[in-house]
Amino acid sequence: MILEVRNVTRRYRLPRQALLSAPPVLVAVDNASLTLERGETLGIVGESGSGKSTLARMVMAFERPDEGNIRFDGHDLNALSTGDLRRLRPKFQMIFQDPYGSLDPRRTVGWSIAEPLRVMASTDITRRVDEALAQVGLRQQDAAKYPHEFSGGQRQRIAIARAIVTRPALLVADEAVSALDVSVQAQILNLLMDLQDELGLAMLFISHDLAVVASICDQLMVMQHGRTLESGPAQQVLAAPSHPYTKSLLTAAGA
Repeated sequence: MILEVRNVTRRYRLPRQALLSAPPVLVAVDNASLTLERGETLGIVGESGSGKSTLARMVMAFERPDEGNIRFDGHDLNALSTGDLRRLRPKFQMIFQDPYGSLDPRRTVGWSIAEPLRVMASTDITRRVDEALAQVGLRQQDAAKYPHEFSGGQRQRIAIARAIVTRPALLVADEAVSALDVSVQAQILNLLMDLQDELGLAMLFISHDLAVVASICDQLMVMQHGRTLESGPAQQVLAAPSHPYTKSLLTAAGA
């Protein structure tokens, strides 16, 4: 098992509504649990505000849970020192919704792809960057170009190259195709599935679009207002959803 999330809760204090009142608390994730095997894809689906992106940030150790724990490859992420977490991070990488926003426009894409390798003090940076570009269907010479010279779909390929250049065991994709048009979405989804087969990746795939999740995921978890409504094998959940909310998402997706 590569990832284990147990009874995780995340709360945020909101601004006071009155001078003498206690600040209200938003429960963004409420007692969520999941497991992910190597080579498997788990889809987390829900509308905006469902808590899925907060859960993804906790899996990436960008935020700490208020309760519960997260184990990656046997390591309790929240018990690690800053140095130990830095050394482990190349093994779990994230792909964001906006590839342009996650790439430095002042730097070549080769520089951006190599950034995680510099943190690792890798000695074969150029070869690894060329290899990652080839794996996502781009050319070696593209490394010398800048982000604005690429289309949205190509920029997402560059973001994926940066995520896989460290040869991770886990990819967390947070709305990774939602900013792309439908035809480009299909290309990126196919690329992710090909990379999963080639590299043996586990993937946590976050989306508000049940149709997209259905095309790529082995397991499915449905969230609303921070709570897990149902989970299980993707085809089973899609064929016989047990919660009205899941049924409404299926209807909205045209399923």
